[in-house]
Amino acid sequence: MSYVNLGHSGLKISRACLGTMNFGIAHTAPWCDEPQAHRIVGAFLDAGHNIIDTADVYTAGQSEEVIGRAVAGRRDKVVLATKARGATGAGPNDSGLSRAHLTRALEASLKRLGTDYIDLYQMHHWDADTPLEETLRTLDGFVRAGKVRYVGCSNFRGSQIVEAQWAAARVNGVPLVSLQPRYSLISREIEADVLPTAQRQGLGTLTYGVLAGGILSGKYRSGERPAGDTRYGGTMGLGGDAHMAAMATRSLSARNLAIADAVAKAAAELGVTPSAVAVAWCLSRRGVTSVIVGPRTAAQLTDYLPGFSLELPMELLRALSKISAPSSG
Repeated sequence: MSYVNLGHSGLKISRACLGTMNFGIAHTAPWCDEPQAHRIVGAFLDAGHNIIDTADVYTAGQSEEVIGRAVAGRRDKVVLATKARGATGAGPNDSGLSRAHLTRALEASLKRLGTDYIDLYQMHHWDADTPLEETLRTLDGFVRAGKVRYVGCSNFRGSQIVEAQWAAARVNGVPLVSLQPRYSLISREIEADVLPTAQRQGLGTLTYGVLAGGILSGKYRSGERPAGDTRYGGTMGLGGDAHMAAMATRSLSARNLAIADAVAKAAAELGVTPSAVAVAWCLSRRGVTSVIVGPRTAAQLTDYLPGFSLELPMELLRALSKISAPSSG
């Protein structure tokens, strides 16, 4: 197993990052129950990977609780990453990146995770209502107190990354070391500005959405109606309400299905899963440090993991990059 530095820091992480948004019970329906989540975490760590990502708002805090119990006894071997910014209550100070909210959010995350420190604490989204200096000074205070080791951001634009680094310098605080952006063969918008900015500013990247909501998993093919047990099939998909039908139509566009077909074809040629091909392509891209995978079952994790040791032939890389190239607009 090889590890890489996260941005301009000494923190070593695996190129596979376990995403846990599905851990817990959501809307009374199980996404990934605790026994299954423990199996996933165990298999992930046993394979030599070491970074697990969550957020305080995932399944209303249940994700953090499940992870805390899953890593008990091997906490020192795990790089725990979580995020704060989203609403954790109905009050005016129950969201955002203010000192008031972040201080309460951090203490709540530490309690749910059953730990006294968080390796990577990330701003989940930009907050235009809070001065950046207040946010970065607060995060620096967490590091100085020993409750946080490194700080990062998620879903920031290129200009916001630069502003945040400047604010950290102005308050003599610790700089950001990571960015968590959406990135896949379907969604390559960050290549134009965000990825180059992150590199110049010393941020490593933990990319999410590698299967683009399952489009690249092999479930969807051109000319075939989505199966009833998939996100875009059955009563919640093309045959569902107007909102879901519009989402399915947009997601299953001719371009996206052509990319999915190319991924499936490449997987068949190599004897691997489409998920592995999607992961391997992302890992091959300049500026990508680690790829987040979010399995709901141990079997899905098994589909993902070969992609982290798969080296795609140059002709396949070129073909996939060409068919997925974003429009110049």
